[in-house]
Amino acid sequence: MLSMSRRVVLVDAVRTPFGKAGGMYAGTRADDLMVRAIRGLLDRNPLVEHSHIDDVAIAAATQTGDQGMNIGRSAALLAGLPNTVPGYSIDRWCAGALTAVTTISGAIAMGANEIAIAGGVEHMGNHPIGDGLDPNPRFLAERIVEQDALAMGATAERLHDRFPTITKLRADTYAFNSQMKTAKAYEAGLIQGDLIPTAARSAELGWTVATVDEPPRPTTTLEGLATLKTPFRAAGRVTAGNSSGLNDGATAALLASEEKAIELGLSIKARLVTFAFAGVAPEIMGYGPVPSTIKALKQAGLTIEDIGLFEINEAFAVQVLAFLEHFGIADDDVRVNPFGGAIAVGHPLASSGVRLILNLANSFKAHPEVRYGITTMCIGLGMGGTIIWENPHFKGVQQ
Repeated sequence: MLSMSRRVVLVDAVRTPFGKAGGMYAGTRADDLMVRAIRGLLDRNPLVEHSHIDDVAIAAATQTGDQGMNIGRSAALLAGLPNTVPGYSIDRWCAGALTAVTTISGAIAMGANEIAIAGGVEHMGNHPIGDGLDPNPRFLAERIVEQDALAMGATAERLHDRFPTITKLRADTYAFNSQMKTAKAYEAGLIQGDLIPTAARSAELGWTVATVDEPPRPTTTLEGLATLKTPFRAAGRVTAGNSSGLNDGATAALLASEEKAIELGLSIKARLVTFAFAGVAPEIMGYGPVPSTIKALKQAGLTIEDIGLFEINEAFAVQVLAFLEHFGIADDDVRVNPFGGAIAVGHPLASSGVRLILNLANSFKAHPEVRYGITTMCIGLGMGGTIIWENPHFKGVQQ
């Protein structure tokens, strides 16, 4: 009989440094980025026998070309895993890696798997957002969605409309703080340790090795942000400065049943409590993390006051601010994205969910007074996804 109550733990997670689309990974294949992340993950966990890995789930939002051919299976084979290790691909757009984690976790929880890999990759230089899409004409002809629903920047402007208290200045201030937090985290060496050095090729400079993220702009100023154009609406509020960029990168996480992790002597960086996905009107897709978090909290029997750390994907500043405003959390709350977020380091779509989990796991270690944390993100066409995690380092009463 399969066990239906096994606890799922995060053993480890890594990522490649993130690049700008058309930047340092312009000459690198997407599947090679994914392979590098998987190999780096396994190199860091030598106690895991490769033949004992039960499955590999890899996400990509564009599943063609070097992100096609079942990226989960092909990346597993290219990474040198035995032929006996299966793999599959996931597509939930921006929440691809997050969904890979929850799908793998569900299999572990019910006893079908013991230890497995989940991750995601997006090479937006090779696959520009929307490339190859052919939306059904009924979407617009029958008003199933509004035109804005098909342009993520336009949905962010709609969210500003919904929340008039979230001004452009608030969004710019949040974006500035994200850049500054990322710069401080880099100065303190809090990010580099989980970046897998990755080969990159420049037409001008030849081959090099990427060891840090390419997108951060530590010289960002509020004055500079105020001057940026609003491409999605005349006199709008959404700019390149208060949004995530177009990026390339890959992430990978090692998940296991708690029993197997203990048996093998593996690290335990976080315990999965529950997860939830929810839908909203596609025109305000950035609001998705609110209902998914409400749903996850209810399933866990927790309230927002029980959450001591938040990793919220910064697709757009307004999206994070709408979440914070709903739950009564200050824009500059120190519990939120302490290492900065996607506005600074980038958002290679389907890979970003594991970056959130990686950051949360590191914050857990630094904050044993915190028992619970969440990773949450908005998803195109009007969805949100949330995972609640428990801190294995928790000591005493949560403050």
